[in-house]
Amino acid sequence: MVTGAQRGVGYGIAQEFLAEGATVVLTDVDQDGLDDAVAQLGPHASGLVADVTSLDDMTNLYRTVVKRHGRLDAVVANAGVGDSSPLGSITEKQFDFIFGVNTKGVLFTVQAALPHLCEAATVVVIGSTASIQALPGMSLYGGSKAAIRQFVRAWIQEVHGAGIRINVLSPGAVDTPSLRIALAGAAGADQVDAEVAKMGEGNPIGRLGDAREIGRSAVFLSSDASSFITGVELFCDGGMAQTG
Repeated sequence: MVTGAQRGVGYGIAQEFLAEGATVVLTDVDQDGLDDAVAQLGPHASGLVADVTSLDDMTNLYRTVVKRHGRLDAVVANAGVGDSSPLGSITEKQFDFIFGVNTKGVLFTVQAALPHLCEAATVVVIGSTASIQALPGMSLYGGSKAAIRQFVRAWIQEVHGAGIRINVLSPGAVDTPSLRIALAGAAGADQVDAEVAKMGEGNPIGRLGDAREIGRSAVFLSSDASSFITGVELFCDGGMAQTG
């Protein structure tokens, strides 16, 4: 199951799990967007509307998933939002929105899944390089991602002996439709490719990431190839977090 999966990184993660033969349930808050994503992904994908900030929604979601499919092997807590404001202008609404989705949403996604996870199941929490790289105006976003890193440090001890592995996967900037829409609004549609290239220049690999590259790392952390890895934060960012 992948949250926030109708587009962007979540969609790329779903693509990679499907490519490896998994049956994938996508969740998001928009039915039309989910329907479009499922239609593109094919018969082994399905979609269920759920709000990760609602414990009732997530509890009911997992009951439906297990009723339909009989088991739950892997959860990817990908749903997340961003906003920026410097200290002095942060509003209560912004705080509640960012921490509600990015932090409370991850908590409810994982907590509601626990009773349904199979033996040797995995949880991958999508973090961000912003958890360790402080950028002006991004304290809310970075703080919300740093919080989930600490969640996972505690959770792996709290599920001791259950056979469940929990890891954080932290992307850097990823070339997604949402990013391109934002760049078009800021710089003009004809400048999007140039802006994407410019953003990637400071990365040691020299480019931005692709959503399916994040997906391949999520599959790795959910597979037997990582069977002795738990509690880590894996940076899938082209090396950017190691240079700042």
